[in-house]
Amino acid sequence: MKVDNKYKGLVIKKFNEFYLVELNQNENLEFNKKFLCKIKKSINFRNQLVFVGDEVILYQIDLKSNRAVIESLVKRNNLLERPSVANISNIYVICSVEDPKLNLSQVNRFLISAEKLGVEVSLVLSKCDLITEQKRLFLIDKFKNWGYKAITLNLNNPDNFKHLLTQLKKKKCSIFMGPSGVGKTTLLNKIIPGLDNTTAPVSIKIKRGKNTTRNVELFSLSSKSYIVDTPGFNMQSLQIDFRELPLLYPEIYQQVVNEGINCKFRNCLHIDDEGCNLNKSFERYSFYREMVESSKSHYCLIQGD
Repeated sequence: MKVDNKYKGLVIKKFNEFYLVELNQNENLEFNKKFLCKIKKSINFRNQLVFVGDEVILYQIDLKSNRAVIESLVKRNNLLERPSVANISNIYVICSVEDPKLNLSQVNRFLISAEKLGVEVSLVLSKCDLITEQKRLFLIDKFKNWGYKAITLNLNNPDNFKHLLTQLKKKKCSIFMGPSGVGKTTLLNKIIPGLDNTTAPVSIKIKRGKNTTRNVELFSLSSKSYIVDTPGFNMQSLQIDFRELPLLYPEIYQQVVNEGINCKFRNCLHIDDEGCNLNKSFERYSFYREMVESSKSHYCLIQGD
């Protein structure tokens, strides 16, 4: 998009002090749409850094060298801190059902971490060719009760992958999250032709995969959709204000917002609160309670109580 003889672009890769910026794909341009850029030295964007996924305004475009200067940063919608990616619209939490085995506590923490960003969250179960059809259906039903329509991937059934790819092409900017070794890199290699990221087997000793991806980069899936290739990583410490947690669990959100249950107090945490009317029979309630108590302990420690 042209803005007063300047162009709006999307940061698709960052390395050292350089940024690879792709101009708006709807713009009718005859020159190269990707430019190697540096930030204008006289500004600091109010001490904000520029990340992959940020929209920026370019000027001083040099068509011969395909270089330009980032003049300003467009206000971002959100920022995922680790790995650092801006303006995510959809998060796909990828977890394997085997090799490494499915860890429900870990799945829960990834889902809550994703929900905190305030975007659409989906759950993908990989390596379903390693379990029985009965177990696959059981897991679909389990996660439906968690509030997620799980997408299952099976090497022997390519239709599920095609469905996922069709879905991704309708999203603005998607990212895969999940522990290493669950097949994120293999999946990205299938989605992005020519990517050819290296993969590593799951460690027999520690029962988890080795991180193989090194750089954060955006890849175009259609004229209006992107997917992020991110370094593999394990769950970092989850720091969430305990007052936010009730609305990060779909099971609680459904009761409080959609069904309109009324507890005695508006700030009810649904633990041992007086006059709480929440139906606590859902499977993840023990995870929820543990997270609230852990978050409250951390908050009190910071406050010095």
